[in-house]
Amino acid sequence: MRDFMKPGRSAAIAENGMAATSHPAATLAAIEILKAGGNAIDAAIAAVALQGVIDPHMTGIGGDCFVLFKPSNRRPIALNGSGRAPLRAECGWFAERGMTAIPDGSAHAVTIPGAVDAWLRLSADHGRKGLDEVFAPAVRAAEDGYVLTPRVALDWARYADRLRAHEEAARMFLPGGRAPLVGDRMRNPALAATLRRIAREGRSAFYEGEVAQELTSVLAAKGGLHAMEDFAAQASDYCEPIGAAYRGHELLECPPNGQGLAALLIARILEGFDLASPALSEADRIHLLAEATKAAYRQRDRLVADPAFHALDVGEILSDRTVARLRAPITLEKALDAGAFDGPAHRDTVYVTVVDRDRNAVSFINSLFFAFGSGVYAPRSGVLLQNRGAGFSLDPKHPNAIAPGKRPMHTIIPGMLMRDGEAVMSYGVMGGQYQAAGHAHILSRVVDFGEDPQEASDQPRSFSFDGVLSLEPTIAEDVRADLAGRGHATAWADEPLGGCQAIAIDHRRGVLLGGTDHRKDGVALGY
Repeated sequence: MRDFMKPGRSAAIAENGMAATSHPAATLAAIEILKAGGNAIDAAIAAVALQGVIDPHMTGIGGDCFVLFKPSNRRPIALNGSGRAPLRAECGWFAERGMTAIPDGSAHAVTIPGAVDAWLRLSADHGRKGLDEVFAPAVRAAEDGYVLTPRVALDWARYADRLRAHEEAARMFLPGGRAPLVGDRMRNPALAATLRRIAREGRSAFYEGEVAQELTSVLAAKGGLHAMEDFAAQASDYCEPIGAAYRGHELLECPPNGQGLAALLIARILEGFDLASPALSEADRIHLLAEATKAAYRQRDRLVADPAFHALDVGEILSDRTVARLRAPITLEKALDAGAFDGPAHRDTVYVTVVDRDRNAVSFINSLFFAFGSGVYAPRSGVLLQNRGAGFSLDPKHPNAIAPGKRPMHTIIPGMLMRDGEAVMSYGVMGGQYQAAGHAHILSRVVDFGEDPQEASDQPRSFSFDGVLSLEPTIAEDVRADLAGRGHATAWADEPLGGCQAIAIDHRRGVLLGGTDHRKDGVALGY
């Protein structure tokens, strides 16, 4: 139980259904769908479609998604809704032009958006409601307008310069040449029309016809290699989740090309330490998470790619032998060298989780990659395009090298915690590179310390990445000094680390407990 004399937020408690998102309007839309007879899939799609309108710097129909879904009384499934490189995107093409990296604000960074195909497939296979009803909140917001909440406005202003190189995007998202302020009203009627068309006509409304033609033309005008055939060929894939044991639980993640494997590796490494021991200090726990993160991310950066192009033995990577080898050099006394990271920063995502009356649980993440994605905007269809292709390597020997029809390594990962075959927590931690470390941190707080989702989300965070151990300023100065003394290059984080949404399921009592991050604008609500 939290201390009610201190600032904070109680966990949401409910019996019938619950949603947790990073935006209050999205949570409300999901709850309204549940109360109208929709299930968790309907509610999650409604929430994430709405956030594509009201969080346009974070997500949208020009992006990608990954989903974990645990139907009641059935095995969990994963859906990979990430997009592919154009069929003309050969490594040699870039080498001939002297390119060593894909510019994140260029047409070459745009992979074919996978979100729409994934949403429609989930809706057709597992939803109850029609898309006209599911998309209605997003259509209303795009057509009638929405007002900016504080964290949305903060990020919009912080990353406004990413739009200035793209005239059409700047005209849409920087009215009067500036970022809108808290409480300002924005609209996108072109996007409303596209959403209506998708609800009416299905995937062909986005991947064929006028919308695909405009997207292809806009990209071609900026030097892109995209063709109508690339859009028509986009398809999402169901796959088996991958998992790892953690103290009597099982953490599930989507398989590569996502970085869920790194989250599982961190958890496996940390299981070898008694993190709840009173003998460990806060600095000890931060240090151990940092060391496990560095070990796991080295494996991620070396191995994770599209499995259709680069086979990966997940079982061997998560085996006792491999984990013991990675854990062995870790001591409490000294920070190990992390090595250099040469990929792009990954930042902007929305994560939604919903559990319904029947205890269907969905863990759903959707992203444009960087803030405002590539900045490439199609004004007639209202679509802002992602820049996931910036995550490709242009080294032809690298597993994540760009190739025709290939999916890049993704940082966006939904999580699901299982026990005895039942989902006991659906959760995710937005925040680009941080996400795998964030999954492990929340896992430990819930399993090792018995915290509810809100308590776990409220804890101070740290992240060891690219040679620097970032610490949120809620961590004490003496803890920072202790970590520096062990050899960590510490720095105070210049923005909050990640954004967590989580719903725990107490099957014995029939109760749902939800948490949402104070680092965002969102809420967890149930009924």
